[in-house]
Amino acid sequence: MKPFLRHRLERQLQRLQDLERLLSSPDIMADMTAYRSLSKEHAEATPVASRYQRLLQREADAAAALALLEDAEMAALAQEEIQQAQNEVGQLEAELQRLLLPKDADDERQAFLEIRAGTGGDESALFAADLLRMYTRYAERRGWRVEVLSSSDSELGGYKEVVLHITGTQVYGALKFESGGHRVQRIPLTETQGRIHTSACTVAVLAEPDEAEAAPINPSDLRIDTYRASGAGGQHINKTDSAVRITHLPTGIVAECQDDRSQHRNKAKALQVLTARIHEQERAAQAAKDAATRKGLIGSGDRSDRIRTYNFPQGRFTDHRINLTLYKLAQVLEGDLDEAVQALTQARQAELLQALEAASA
Repeated sequence: MKPFLRHRLERQLQRLQDLERLLSSPDIMADMTAYRSLSKEHAEATPVASRYQRLLQREADAAAALALLEDAEMAALAQEEIQQAQNEVGQLEAELQRLLLPKDADDERQAFLEIRAGTGGDESALFAADLLRMYTRYAERRGWRVEVLSSSDSELGGYKEVVLHITGTQVYGALKFESGGHRVQRIPLTETQGRIHTSACTVAVLAEPDEAEAAPINPSDLRIDTYRASGAGGQHINKTDSAVRITHLPTGIVAECQDDRSQHRNKAKALQVLTARIHEQERAAQAAKDAATRKGLIGSGDRSDRIRTYNFPQGRFTDHRINLTLYKLAQVLEGDLDEAVQALTQARQAELLQALEAASA
């Protein structure tokens, strides 16, 4: 373990002891605000400190066993104890390193996922449908619930745009690195000469703001328009003006929803998406400020970034941010995203660790 991390852990251990002393003071109950704050800090520090204490114990166990290696009768037992202790120390170090990294407050939130067809016309819209299937399958694997809030169909069965609301555990934390440009290389069904075409879609993942924490939107800043919902070709069983489009006048951000027959429910869903987009704009502005001092390893999640290539002739899936290439495109498109998500998460953790070390220097 790097010395700067051990130093931070020693400080955590000392802080936990200080917190326990403060919380046991009879005077603390007189100030409930301070009591709740200290209790929260104690709850956050306890798992770190307990793992660090276990790490110290196992290191001591390994050192004690090492001294027994010269004893012929105890050597085999000592060697086994050393191996077990070293294995556990390695696991504890990895856990502690992860616990010490700065946490993204949005990781635990639900998310909105938006897919938009880009360059490539009908082929791009068909690729948007492939991405929708991929994320839906991945959500099923994770036990998440997916709701289509808004969709705009294309003539050949794809999507010009689709907006999903995904609920479950750690949704935004798992999907946040999906934002950006997704490129597909394949032979379209309409191609008669067998030429490979390149098309693209953009994906945006937005954390659903906490209602209690989200900045309130002034109703006077909103323009709400209603219109008749329609599907591809204009057909739709809904013949009333149930579709809703909401515009946030100060920022120009727009959200719309037409997939429910109820205008009231469509308005509520559109307002949810609008709030998330405003929150994302604020988050992106802060990220841009942070990026001014250092270049992010996996990018800012900007929608203009080309982050992925899906090459059908080669069966290849490539994430350009971390130079990850997998020759399992069919499985990925069926929702097998675990390897990519894990690799991106680890790359982000390595970046955060490097920044933490630089700050401690």
